[in-house]
Amino acid sequence: MKTVLVTGGAGYVGSHCAKAFAAAGWQVITLDNLSRGWANAVKWGPLIKADIADRPVVEETIRQYKPDLVAHFAAYAYVGESMEQPDIYYQNNGAGTLALLEAMRASGVKRLLFSSTCASYGVPVRLPIDESHPQSPINPYGWSKFIIERMLEDYARAYGFSSIALRYFNAAGCDPDGEIGECHDPETHAIPLAIAAALDGRAFNVFGTDFDTRDGSCVRDYIHVSDLADAHVLAAERLLTAQGADVFNLGTGSGTSVLEVAAAVGRATGGNLDVQFGPRRAGDPAMLVAAAGKAKEILGWIPRQSDIGNIVETALAWHVKGASRPVSHATPAGNGRK
Repeated sequence: MKTVLVTGGAGYVGSHCAKAFAAAGWQVITLDNLSRGWANAVKWGPLIKADIADRPVVEETIRQYKPDLVAHFAAYAYVGESMEQPDIYYQNNGAGTLALLEAMRASGVKRLLFSSTCASYGVPVRLPIDESHPQSPINPYGWSKFIIERMLEDYARAYGFSSIALRYFNAAGCDPDGEIGECHDPETHAIPLAIAAALDGRAFNVFGTDFDTRDGSCVRDYIHVSDLADAHVLAAERLLTAQGADVFNLGTGSGTSVLEVAAAVGRATGGNLDVQFGPRRAGDPAMLVAAAGKAKEILGWIPRQSDIGNIVETALAWHVKGASRPVSHATPAGNGRK
């Protein structure tokens, strides 16, 4: 049986990917310190409660379970927080990943599947954004991911590592089976915020109405988290035989505006969602849309669940279930989880 070590597997994207790996027949080992993850999201194999920077524990885990590859999700992932506390992003995401790579090298595992981000592109100079688009991040979160991608290229050249970095656009939605879902503390993502506002009878904040888009609000490429998870399984299969460092965008190739998200949430909740308009936030590009043809061509990946209506419906079902507020969260210092 193929084995994958999932760092940050108690978080949002990591737990959905763990489920997909298990469904595809992989043995799943999760390593997470639960600083921003949830123990009850780990359902498909053992949980090693540890920090990726703890090299002795990571090395022992690798030697014990002998994974074919590491799927690396452990990271802090709040853009605003990264602007206010850049040190913890470079320490946690950058130095933490360096410690993980060194533990892997010492233990003889040299395949890494990396959870990266479209934030590494910065403000787009052309649309849609393909993998050759210049990378010029505008916040420490994006820079931390950019730096890790450079690490992977250097480790491939110097030490024979093989890696695939998957640059997500906007992960959204929840497990259609309702077993796991999205829970961030604090929550910053548009769709869960809109759902919470609709159910609580509050207004949903829309930042900026004068962008050069079809309705004046920002446009983003929302991709269902279960489609993301399927892409990770396909990328992992490729990584078993691939050499060197490669990158793939994960997006749909089409965008949804913030006002269109609000309308979809209003329909799903059975009423109109009130919106409250505010000024633009600094650094918000008007439009971020992926060119995802490379993933389709090489990985055979086709997003099948990323219609905005389905994304909202699965997120709403999770929220209504009350599962968006699990109680098994621990808060030690260290690596956060996506």
